[in-house]
Amino acid sequence: MASRKKSRNRYLGPIIFISIVSAGCFLLYLGYLWYKTEELKFITYPEFGIPIPYEYEIHGIDVSKYQQKIAWEAVKDMQVQHIKLGFAFMKATEGNGNYDSYFKRNWKKAKEAGITRGAYHFFIATKDGKTQANNFINHVKLESGDLPPVLDVEQTFGASPAQVREQMKEWLDAAEAYYGVRPIIYTYIDFYEKNLDGYFDEYPLWVAHYLQPHQPRIKRQWTFWQHSEKGRVNGILSRVDFNVFNGDSAEFRLLLVP
Repeated sequence: MASRKKSRNRYLGPIIFISIVSAGCFLLYLGYLWYKTEELKFITYPEFGIPIPYEYEIHGIDVSKYQQKIAWEAVKDMQVQHIKLGFAFMKATEGNGNYDSYFKRNWKKAKEAGITRGAYHFFIATKDGKTQANNFINHVKLESGDLPPVLDVEQTFGASPAQVREQMKEWLDAAEAYYGVRPIIYTYIDFYEKNLDGYFDEYPLWVAHYLQPHQPRIKRQWTFWQHSEKGRVNGILSRVDFNVFNGDSAEFRLLLVP
C-alpha cells in the first residue's frame, strides 16, 4: 500500500505542472483572441466634444502612436451636423532615426478609408536637419493626392533661434528636393513669435492656437489651424487634435501632391 502511494505521489507533481502550464497557455490564447477582437471594435461619441469653428469647410485631425489603434472607417463615417473629417496628419518620424510605431498602420488604413493623409516629422533643433530629412524620406512614400510633408517644430532644445532656423532650412530644402513639393511648417503661436516671425513666409503654415473662437491670433497667412487638443472621434479611444483648413475644396486640392 505504501509503495502504491509513493508511485502515485511521484506522478502527481508532473501532472500538476503540466496542468498549470496548459491552463496558462489556454489563458494566453484567450487573451490573444480578446486582443484581436478588441482591435476590430471602436468607440462612438454623439458629438466631437469641443467647440467647432463651423465657418470652415474642411476639418481634420492629427494623430500619433499615443492614439494607438484607430478604426479609420469609423473616423471617416462620423458626421456631426454638416461636419465630417476629411484629412488626417500622422506622425512618421522624429530626430535622426526614430519613427512612430503606428505610422505604417495609420498611413495604410487612412488611405483605405478614403481620408486624405499627411505625414509629419518631429524636429530636434540640435540635430542635423538634412539627416533628419533623410529619416523622414526613408519612412514616408508620398503618393498623388497626399498632403505635403510637414516639419513639426515646437522646441529649441537649447539651440538659438538662428540655429533652429538653420537646421530647419536644411530639412525643408532636402524634403522639397526629394518630393518635389513645398513642405508645410507646423508650430504654435508663442514659438513662432519668438523664433520664426519674419522667416519662412513662403512655406504653408500649420499653426496651433487653442481657445480661439474663429481663427489663430497671428498676422501672417496660415493654411491649417490646430484649434483644439481635446476632440473626440469615433474609432479613437483617446482625445485627439482637431484642425481646419483655411480655404475651400478647390484650394485644398491644389495643395495636394500632384
